[in-house]
Amino acid sequence: MNQEVIIVRGNHTLKGDVRVSGAKNSALKLMAASILGQGETILHNVPLISDIELMSEVLARLGATVVREGHTLRINTADVDSCETPYELVSKMRASISVLGPLIGRFGEARVAMPGGCQIGARKIDMHLVGLEALGVAFDVDHGVLAATTPNGLRGTHVYLEFPSVGATENMLMAAVTAEGHTAIENAACEPEIEDLANMLNAMGARVAGAGTSLIEIEGVPLSTLHPCEHTTVGDRIEAGTFLAGGALTGGPLTVHGIDPAFLRMAIMKLRAMGCDVETGDDWITVRREGPLFSVDIQTLPHPGFPTDLQAQFMLLAALADDVSVITENVFENRFMFAAELMRMGADVTLDDHHAIVRGVDHLEGAPVSSTDLRAGAALVLAGIVADGETSVHHLEHIDRGYEDYVGKLASLGADIRRVSADSLR
Repeated sequence: MNQEVIIVRGNHTLKGDVRVSGAKNSALKLMAASILGQGETILHNVPLISDIELMSEVLARLGATVVREGHTLRINTADVDSCETPYELVSKMRASISVLGPLIGRFGEARVAMPGGCQIGARKIDMHLVGLEALGVAFDVDHGVLAATTPNGLRGTHVYLEFPSVGATENMLMAAVTAEGHTAIENAACEPEIEDLANMLNAMGARVAGAGTSLIEIEGVPLSTLHPCEHTTVGDRIEAGTFLAGGALTGGPLTVHGIDPAFLRMAIMKLRAMGCDVETGDDWITVRREGPLFSVDIQTLPHPGFPTDLQAQFMLLAALADDVSVITENVFENRFMFAAELMRMGADVTLDDHHAIVRGVDHLEGAPVSSTDLRAGAALVLAGIVADGETSVHHLEHIDRGYEDYVGKLASLGADIRRVSADSLR
């Protein structure tokens, strides 16, 4: 298969207006939740990205029909008759583990291959299993496949997660909606995407309260009372944060539309600490900068802390700041793979376990670089916009997993950027 490359010529220009797509990390779970609807669910504001295509294939293998009409998906799960997801699809995308909860909620059983995806950490699913076991699920691992059964049915329970895992919270939530009795999830993940999922489940007839806080409570309902619904996916806060980092990098002004500023409180706080002026409205954020970038210390934490998915973009900002910044990665142990690629462009980064010491430099130089994961790839493209000369970014499959028309959107903001066949560079 012919590979493509993004070519960027540094011109220090990103300004104007851009609309973010629907949230990848929400849409994938909403698609999984449609299994519980047993009919045609309509999802709006679904991004055109490869991860959505993969999840559509996963649902199709289960027996669903998925039809895309622009940014709307029509997912009919009435004829879903399989509880098993194929390894060749699941191994490509870790989010496919999210079908585990709704399959158990609908059928009382599931066979799901162990997940794959970006190589940015172990991403153990122990917490998924512990939470579901508390609901009455029994697991057996058979040659890399999780086989789940419910010998005595699903029953409400009280679970305290040892870490506010997004995936574990989502899987428990989707299984618990059909469990008999009351379920409480303490130390639950608080991400906006969790609240979006709960809103859709409630529209389907579930009874979920507290989503978006650390205590989620679910009153189980019979599966027969759940029904399809129509739902609009929230805006992608990580895509918005990526473009805001680009605006901060070049000075802007740059405005992102289609995003609730409350989703990015900590990122906005750090942008202001780095010398940026940030304005917000109901569904938009504008960033501009006239002075130098200031150094800042960042540590990634579960929401509402600083998102790990914006760590690479802010490391890039720190690489051009006026002093030394310290970035601490607390969520994914391998996410600093990005630093080696940024250093190829002249950044001064020293890694010490889960800390990165970033000493600001005057400029970056264009170079051939490779996307090591989804967010790193997006950040490397931004680096090319402010680097001297030309940068070629390889392994675009990572970027395609989470950014819709990334090149087109950056070009509309003034970047000198194009996507070409790798063969054309030879």
